[in-house]
This record gives sequence, C-alpha cells and structure tokens, in this order.
Amino acid sequence: MYSLARSLLFRLDAETAHGVALRGLDLAGHLGLAERFGGRVDDPVELMGLHFPNRVGLAAGLDKNADHLDALGALGFGFVEVGTVTPRPQDGNPRPRLFRLPDAGAIINRMGFNNAGVDHLVARVRASHYDGVIGINIGKNLSTPVEQAVDDYLTCLRQVHGHAHYITVNISSPNTPGLRNLQFGEHLDSLLGALRDEGNRLDRETGRRVPLAVKIAPDMDPEEVGLVARSLEANAIDAVIATNTTVSREAVAGLEHADEQGGLSGRPVFEPSNTVIRELRRRLSDMPIIGVGGIDSGEAAVAKVAAGADLVQLYSGFIYRGPGLVGECARTLQARFAGK
Repeated sequence: MYSLARSLLFRLDAETAHGVALRGLDLAGHLGLAERFGGRVDDPVELMGLHFPNRVGLAAGLDKNADHLDALGALGFGFVEVGTVTPRPQDGNPRPRLFRLPDAGAIINRMGFNNAGVDHLVARVRASHYDGVIGINIGKNLSTPVEQAVDDYLTCLRQVHGHAHYITVNISSPNTPGLRNLQFGEHLDSLLGALRDEGNRLDRETGRRVPLAVKIAPDMDPEEVGLVARSLEANAIDAVIATNTTVSREAVAGLEHADEQGGLSGRPVFEPSNTVIRELRRRLSDMPIIGVGGIDSGEAAVAKVAAGADLVQLYSGFIYRGPGLVGECARTLQARFAGK
C-alpha cells in the first residue's frame, strides 16, 4: 500500500510531498487508521530512568514543530523526538532545500532549522494525546552568534523542560553556519557545563529529572570522537545520539542532486554512523547510545545495535519504506535482543 502512495508522493518535490504525507497521516490518525500502518511491538527497555516500550524511535527533523505527534506516535514508535526547535521562529533556508537520491536510498537537506519557535512547539506537545516517550531537540537561531549560542540553548531548555521526557542538544547540523564548531574543546565543555547545571537546577525545582542527550556528527575521526566522549562524560550527559547527517558526498558522487549543499542522510550514512557508534561504545561503556543513520530494514537496525547502540531512530528509511518499517525493525530487534 505504501509503495503506491510513495510513487504518487515522489512525483511532487520533496518538501511538498513531506507536508502532504504528514497531513495524510494526521487524517488517518483522526480516523483511527494510523495504528494499522505501523505495528506496535512490546519490547520494553529501561534507559536514562525512562521506560521505552520498544527500541525504535523517530529521529528529530521529520516533525519539527510537534504538529503531528499524535499521528506519528500511533505508528508504534517506542519514542518520538520532535524539533529541532529554536527560541524564535525562523524560516530556514530558501527552497528548494530538500532533495531525494533514490538510487542511494538517501536524502540531502539544507532546511536550516525552519520551525515555528519554542512557544509553538510546547503548545503542541501540551495539546497532544500521545502518551509515549517524547524527546525534544533544541538548537540556536541563525541570527544568534555562535559565541552566544549557549543563551539560545538555555532558553529552549527552560521552555521545554516541563514537557519533554528527554532533551537533545543539537550541535551537529551542517546547515547552521558555525554550529559544528560547538562539538569540540572549550566550546563544547562550556556549552554542556552550562546546560548540565541548568538542567540540574530545573530537575531540583520541579522534582522531575529530565535526561540530557547530545547529537553528534558522523564526520569525525577516532581522536575527535574521543574528545567528544570525554566532554560528554565530564559533564555528566545522559546519552549520545550518533549520528546526524554527513557533509561527505563520496558515496553518492555522480548521482543527480549529489552536489547540492546540505546534510546527506540515509543509506550512505549507515557505516559512518556505525563507525562512530563503535568508537563511542569503546570509550563510553555505560552511556546510552541512540543509533541513527541509514536504517532501512530490520537487519540494519540489528547492525546498529550490534555496533553498540541501545536504541535506534529512523528518518530517511521511514520516508523510503513507510510506516511498516517501524514494526519490522521493532520485531527484528525483539527477536535478536529481547531481554538484553
């Protein structure tokens, strides 16, 4: 059924199709049909003090404003991450800014954190009936200098703390100039230290602990991964999400749209993200790792967990394979890792 829908959607430009698909999913949710598209799997995992019904989540970026949380949650995800959200609304980069590379099972985006602002997202989360685990992914506005980025992250942290089960600090999008500079050295320690301190204060004030995760890029060598791992550990971060999109084009050279600027996601990121996950697991034996990048089958999800991930997230594979991928991944992981 999804293959027919995809053939129609793929006749539209990628961003238009994205909006049409989400509105269609909302309609299916209102009619009580969304549950049939995915498939709920009971394979509980306890991590970060949270109860995940299964190991398969939706990555940030697909529902930036939490406008479709109920419909997406009905597809059987163990958790849904919304955002990236910034303090103030922003339009993002000019269109076109989203491109499919079907031969590679890939997508290039240079969206630029387009979103309706943190107040809108919080209102949508509050209005949602989704009762699963919600992650909220936070970033900085384009107009905020990198030197003042911590102010934007703190603003978002304070706004979303009471409405998230965990909060993800996005320092790895390639589409906000200078953002990836925050991944290293004093920049990273300063940012994470401030967020950890404020998170601890909010936890004490509310009597509710909200874990902090950090999302990192795949474009790092082992030494750089080691530096990031040390900062995560030193600042008592609760989890790491590996990885975001890549700026490399080696795997898609010669394909249509391959030279478009932006982050490349999908199948070409599968092995690079696994390499980062293995290095993180070697250095961070106890820290939860959420693996994302190129998962387009149940076996790909298994490989991500075998590399060292505790949970996985879908994005590009979900667009190419449809809602059935959620249940396929959850069932395959349950069969391979139940009780582990």
